Amino acid sequence: MDIELIRTYCLSFAETTEKLQWGDALCFKVRGKIFTVASLDVDSVPRLSFKCTPDSFAELTEREGIAPAPYVGRYQWVGLESLDTLGVRELKELMATSYELVAAKLPKKAVRKRAPGRRGDGVA
Repeated sequence: MDIELIRTYCLSFAETTEKLQWGDALCFKVRGKIFTVASLDVDSVPRLSFKCTPDSFAELTEREGIAPAPYVGRYQWVGLESLDTLGVRELKELMATSYELVAAKLPKKAVRKRAPGRRGDGVA
C-alpha cells in the first residue's frame, strides 16, 4: 500500500482531516485526534503508526517489521517499518479499527437546534 492509497482510505472516514506535523508526518485526525500517522520520509522508521486493541497490539508486535510506536506504544499504538509490512486488506481493517477506537473516546457533541428568532431562554 502506498501513501496515496493510505491517504485516500483515511480521508474516507467521517470527520477526518489531515495535517502535516513534525516535519514529515502526515497525521490523519478525527475531530482533532490522531488515529493514523504516515511518514513521508522513505528512510523514516516507523513508516506508519496507528492505534490497536490490546489483543491485536500483542499479536502485531510479535511480527517481523512491527514494534510499539515511539512515544505512544504504551497506549497500544504500533509502528510499521515499511508500508508493505502488512497486506492491504489487513492494513485497512487495522486503520479502520484505529479510527473507531479514537472516535469512540471523543466527547459526544451535544447540538441543540433552536427555532429561528429564539434566544434559547424561552423568551421569543
